Amino acid sequence: MAGSSHGHGHTPAAWTGVIISFIGFCVAGAFMVMAQPVGFWAGMVLILGGAVVGGIMRAMGLGAKQVPLKMAGAPLATREPAGVES
Repeated sequence: MAGSSHGHGHTPAAWTGVIISFIGFCVAGAFMVMAQPVGFWAGMVLILGGAVVGGIMRAMGLGAKQVPLKMAGAPLATREPAGVES
């Protein structure tokens, strides 16, 4: 499973979205401890902003390229249903 990611998340869109969301998480956490609801909600807005920015950057072509899914390994072996004789 470790080798199956093929660049998952290693794009400018992913990095930017995660960094903005992480900053928002830190802001919200700090203001929650300080009991400041306005600052907490500002941090929550930053978290959502990170998702929006990442999505916009992905739409601009800075995200992972869409690759068609392929089946891994050999094709499944076919067998005759039970009770059928050759």
